[in-house]
This record gives sequence, C-alpha cells and structure tokens, in this order.
Amino acid sequence: MKFLLIFLSLVILSSCGGFNKILKNHDPNYKLRMAEQYYVKKKYSKAQQLFEDVMPYFRPQKEFENIYYKYAYCAFYQQDYLNAQNLFKTYLEIFPTSLNAEEVDYMKGYSYFKLSPKPELDQTNTIKAMGLMQIFINTHPGSARNKDANDIIDICRKKLEIKDYRSAQLYFDLGQFRAAGVAFTSLLNSYPESEKSDEYMLMIIKSYYRFAELSVEEKKLESPSKTNNISDVKPKASPTNGGKADEFETITKADLDEMKKASQIPSIGVWSDGRIYDSGFAVLRLSKMPGVLLELGFVNHEKDRNI
Repeated sequence: MKFLLIFLSLVILSSCGGFNKILKNHDPNYKLRMAEQYYVKKKYSKAQQLFEDVMPYFRPQKEFENIYYKYAYCAFYQQDYLNAQNLFKTYLEIFPTSLNAEEVDYMKGYSYFKLSPKPELDQTNTIKAMGLMQIFINTHPGSARNKDANDIIDICRKKLEIKDYRSAQLYFDLGQFRAAGVAFTSLLNSYPESEKSDEYMLMIIKSYYRFAELSVEEKKLESPSKTNNISDVKPKASPTNGGKADEFETITKADLDEMKKASQIPSIGVWSDGRIYDSGFAVLRLSKMPGVLLELGFVNHEKDRNI
C-alpha cells in the first residue's frame, strides 16, 4: 500500500512537471500545439491555461479566432457557465461574421440555461436564458437549432410556472386567501395554455370563497361575487377536469347561499346552460376555457337596482 502511494505521487509529480515545462517554454507555436492536444484529449483545464498564455502572441493572426473559440468552450466544458457565457459573448463581439457565429450565439443562451436553478430558487438566470433563446430564434429564423431553443424556452417557462404556483399555494396554505386569489389569477393570466389551467381556476374560486367566509357580514355580498367576476376565470363542468367540476359546483352552491343571505334576493339555484336552450348560451358554448354565467339581478327591478 505504501509503495502504491509513493508510485502515484511520483506519477502526479512527473505529470505536473511535464506540464510546467510546457508553460515555461518560450515557443508559442509549441504551446499552441500542446493546447490543441490537451483539448482533443478533453483535458480542458490544461488546454485553457495554454490557450490563455498564447493569446497575446496570436491576437493579430488568423489563428486567434480558433484559439478564442476553443478557449470559451474550455470554460463551458468545465461547467464554468457564467465565464463561458461571457466568453461566447465576447467572441461574437470580436468575430461577428464568423462561420461559428450562429453556434456561439446559441451557446451564449445555453450557458445561462445551464445556470438555471431549481424552481424554488431565484430564477434570474432562467429569465435571461429565455430572453437570449428568443433573441437567437429571431436573429436566426432558419437555424436548425431553433427547435432546441424553443424546447429550452418551454422548459424555462415550466420552471417559472412551478415557482409561481408554489408561491400562490403558499399564500393559500397560510390562510392569506385574498393574496392567494390574486396570485392564482396572475398565474392563470401568465400561463393560460398550462395543463393545470383548470386547477388554477378552481383555486381562484376557492381562494375568494375562503376569503368571503372570513369576511364580516356586511362584506359578504361583495366578496362572493368576486369569486365569479374575475377576468377570464370561468370554470364549468368538463370531461377533462376530473373531479374538479363537482368541487366547483359545491363551492358555487355554497357561494350562492351566502349571496342569498346577504342580499335577500331569492335564489333559483345553479342551472346548466342547456336548461333554457338546448344548444346552451353562446357565451359559454364558444368559450375556449371552462366558464360560468352568473345572473345577479335585473336593472329594471327596483329592489335589485337598489342593492
């Protein structure tokens, strides 16, 4: 065991000694050749040091573009994504007409995507990645990388949606129902195409309903009505929303009972829109999302008008 440790130590020392000799060599062309060899062997740390060392010498020469290109990738392959992003950006500033410009422009945004953290953490880098990928798509409309760029944008949007959902749910769990209603409304408006849009609609209803339950009596007429007057929030029974339709109907009936007590207006209950017309109401039938139509009174009725 002792002999093995000594042998490994000698190997490491000899390896370091060989690399140090390369660094101390005064021939930039030799250093560049060795850097290329290390790069091919995926020894990116050593390649990066050598590329950096020879840059001043090759700056006015044609080799400089290839050196800087690989130097940037050395940082990326070592997972130094913030530095890599900055190097890719600088590359484009120095070589805007390079044949590698499209690839490097993509890598600039992809580096920020690699910095994107878990949903519960700060999403600044996620937002930057989305922005850079969208700029890439707009700048290179015919690029084969646009599909990957769109996929990255979708992943980032999903991550932001999860973060916003958890924030809204936290308000609800803490009993901050009004804040939860606002948060879920904002969530639905930001992600209307979400697979969970029905769930968000239901949570808006539940949030304002729970808020209404905690209100003083004179406020209860106002609070329940908010449940059904939020812009673009219109849940209705649907074969695609599972048991949420039944839960919504339960909340709606309870909501209606509260409004009846507070307003003293007789209630005719909760109806299907097909009860009056076989085809239902166009405002619901043509809706692209679950909906409910709430009739609160008549302007030509004296008592209703004075509420």
